[in-house]
Amino acid sequence: MTQERIVFVHGGGSFGAAAWPRQHGLSLDYDCLFLRRHGFDADAEPLSTDHTEDERLITEALGSGGHLVAHSQGAVSAMLTAVERPELVRSLTLVEPACLSLTADLPATAAHIELVAPLFAQRDTLTDEDYLQQFVRLAFSAEAEPPSTQMAKRSARRLRLQSPPWEAPLHIVPGVPTLVLTGGWEPLYEEVAGYLAATGARHRVTPGGHRPHDTPEGDAVVRTFIRSFPREPSRE
Repeated sequence: MTQERIVFVHGGGSFGAAAWPRQHGLSLDYDCLFLRRHGFDADAEPLSTDHTEDERLITEALGSGGHLVAHSQGAVSAMLTAVERPELVRSLTLVEPACLSLTADLPATAAHIELVAPLFAQRDTLTDEDYLQQFVRLAFSAEAEPPSTQMAKRSARRLRLQSPPWEAPLHIVPGVPTLVLTGGWEPLYEEVAGYLAATGARHRVTPGGHRPHDTPEGDAVVRTFIRSFPREPSRE
C-alpha cells in the first residue's frame, strides 16, 4: 500500500525540510513532501511573491490528494489552493496563518495593517538590511541581526520582496477539515484563528510564539489531527 501524502508549505523564513524540524519523523508513516515556495532557493536570487506559482507547486505536490500543512505566509497559498482544489485536500492545517485579508476589518488586523503598510509602500526605496530591521521592529518588537552571510543577505532580500498578506483574495474553504494552531502570543494571529474557528475550523493554542509546531505540544497537535483521519491509500 502506498503511503498517504502530506505536503508542508513553509512561511517566510526557513524553507523546505528545514522549516519543519519536528515533523520529519512523520516520513516514517506518510509520504511527506517539504516544499520550497516560489522564489525560495538556497543559491538562486530571491523572487517576488507569486501565489499562482505557489498554488501550482502545491497542487502538483498533492498529486491525487493528501494532507496540507502550512505556516505563516505559506498558509495564504495553501488556503488559495484548498479553495480552488478542495477535492485534493483531505485536511488543512494552518500554523499561525498570515491570512490577513480575511480579517482586514477586525481590530488587531486593521491596527497591524495601519502600522506596517507604510513600510511595504516604501520598500523599493530601502536597502534589504534597512527593510529587515524595520520589519522585525514593527512586527516583533525586536531588533534583527544585520545579515552577514550570503544566505542571510538573500533572506533579507526575499523578505523585502514578499507582497502584503492582506492583499491575497482569500475565502473560507468549505468542506475541508481545518485545524488552526497558534502560539497565543500575538492578537493578530489569534484574531485570524478566531475568524476561521467561527467558520468551522478547530483552533488549538500551544506555547512556542510564531512557531508553535516546533514544540512537543504543537507537534503533537498537528500529528493528532492528521492521524484522526482514516488512512486512504494514495491513488497515484
